[in-house]
Amino acid sequence: MTLSDELTWRGLINQTTFKDIKELDKEPITFYWGVDPSADSMTVGNLAAAMMVKTFIKHGHKPVLLVGGATGLIGDPDGKKSERDLIGEQQININKGKIVDQYKRIFGDNQFTLVDNYDWFKNMDYLSFLREIGKHVPMRQMLGREFVESRLKEDGTGISYAEFSYVLIQAYDFLHLFETNNVTLQVCGSDQWGNCIAGVDLIRRKTGESANVFSAPLIVDPDSGVKFGKSEQGAIWLDPNKTTPTSYYQFWINIEDSVVENYLKIFTEIGEQELNQIMNAQKADPGKRIAQSKLAELTTRLLHGEDALKKAQEITDILIGKKDIGSIEGEELINMLRSEIPSVKCTENAEVAQVLLDAGLVSSKTEARQFINNRAISVNNERIERENFNPSDFKNGKLIIRRGKAFKDSALIELG
Repeated sequence: MTLSDELTWRGLINQTTFKDIKELDKEPITFYWGVDPSADSMTVGNLAAAMMVKTFIKHGHKPVLLVGGATGLIGDPDGKKSERDLIGEQQININKGKIVDQYKRIFGDNQFTLVDNYDWFKNMDYLSFLREIGKHVPMRQMLGREFVESRLKEDGTGISYAEFSYVLIQAYDFLHLFETNNVTLQVCGSDQWGNCIAGVDLIRRKTGESANVFSAPLIVDPDSGVKFGKSEQGAIWLDPNKTTPTSYYQFWINIEDSVVENYLKIFTEIGEQELNQIMNAQKADPGKRIAQSKLAELTTRLLHGEDALKKAQEITDILIGKKDIGSIEGEELINMLRSEIPSVKCTENAEVAQVLLDAGLVSSKTEARQFINNRAISVNNERIERENFNPSDFKNGKLIIRRGKAFKDSALIELG
């Protein structure tokens, strides 16, 4: 399978300046992809683009990975309805280090060139910036961008000169890498198309040469329709201190049936033949969620390693009742459970409604009793309709109580 064929099969083609996508199947291209350190971690939205980059690498193209120390100091305004808060240089440096570590984790043994755009901007004076960059960027092009027009409207929030100029910085990145690293292609998510095109145009105006852009579709939450991003509520982070390996695993295992096949193509390196086998097994017995289990396994192993994957699988088995909580030995997994779900102590004959309230699973005891009467409360994965726990509910002094079906609405209850 050629690169153009694989990108098509994986659903990774959105827009490109290539007249024929098969140009990617010819000689090796040096390309770049960048992430701004606007947070101390990437998200699964960035991971989608990173997996696309791995596909380019697999087919022989040479990657330059950029961490945006300069652009991060300003913040990309595209898609934002109001002005960003500026991040201090010290925090930017911390964020850069963590993003570079994630690059290394995701790309593993793949060779790449690492660059930071702060290195070529830190000594550039304002007049040089205007002469070398600003002189070659038409105002009509900048004012015509949708988010600029939106924010400049009478009911818009406005835009600062700093954020308005962001596109110039990113455009110069492309020009600089074109001149110093022979980079002729930028890859990105579709939300970066405008910034990338500005770089293509700057290269043409400054050098008379051509460069290209390749963008992949944005990955959106199938429930909300909102992109997977850093600023979105409930972001799934790649940093285990922000989204634990178990929560990360459970995010993937709870993916809807309607998108799991596409996500296997985008977020893993699985091949067509294996994917067909998985999806055939999924269709034969949807209840087993074979596709989701494979997706969760591959994505968690890539980012967090084998040991974290096994622990995440074990904790998930406990939460869904596949494994008896009484079989846990040692404190490590119990401590991990305590970090994943609320943990409260009670007596062996405690009132269920009070425990649900203490665990934060309900807003009142009245609501708790309604859930109990509707058989929406389970103890160790078995529905209950009684007001109090029985001593037999506790396995080695512990039980799992859940409201409804979602793992996140569970709590660890311990005698004490």
